[in-house]
Amino acid sequence: MKKGKLILGIIAIIIIAFLLSTIVSPILIIAEDTDEGTPGIDMASKFSIIGGFEWIYPGSSFNANGQTLHNVHDDSPNDPYGAARDIMTYTYHFTPHIIVSVNPEAAESIFGAGLIDNIRGNDAYNGYAGSGNVPGTMSRGDAVNTAMSKGTFNPLAIPINLLTGNIKFHFV
Repeated sequence: MKKGKLILGIIAIIIIAFLLSTIVSPILIIAEDTDEGTPGIDMASKFSIIGGFEWIYPGSSFNANGQTLHNVHDDSPNDPYGAARDIMTYTYHFTPHIIVSVNPEAAESIFGAGLIDNIRGNDAYNGYAGSGNVPGTMSRGDAVNTAMSKGTFNPLAIPINLLTGNIKFHFV
């Protein structure tokens, strides 16, 4: 019984330390799409305890050479997550040290089947395709929020996807 309490205590300390670290350095969460061969980053979000989630559009995120977050696997195949960190620092002036990558299988098992198609549908057909920078237009972040709100959230799928490798942590 003492071993179980010790393990739970250690897990709780790790979770608390992980969340407190977001005060100093937000976490970058990226949605990687592997359906097109070379992975691309289709959506991203900055997460911190203080600021919550802030959507980031990968096509508008770039480094000093003009390389975008969307194409980090093509542009920097040896260190795509280091390149993602550098892009966040250059464009948004924050440096993530933890990047969480989520693939389509994880996204759909957590937020419901059809999530990706719903996001694409909102993006292409429901007027969400803008960057959100033009007054009166919706952003891809709005398309994601809309699609996620229509699905069912299954938090039990998170640990399963961590174990199967559909959600990965990258320390950069």
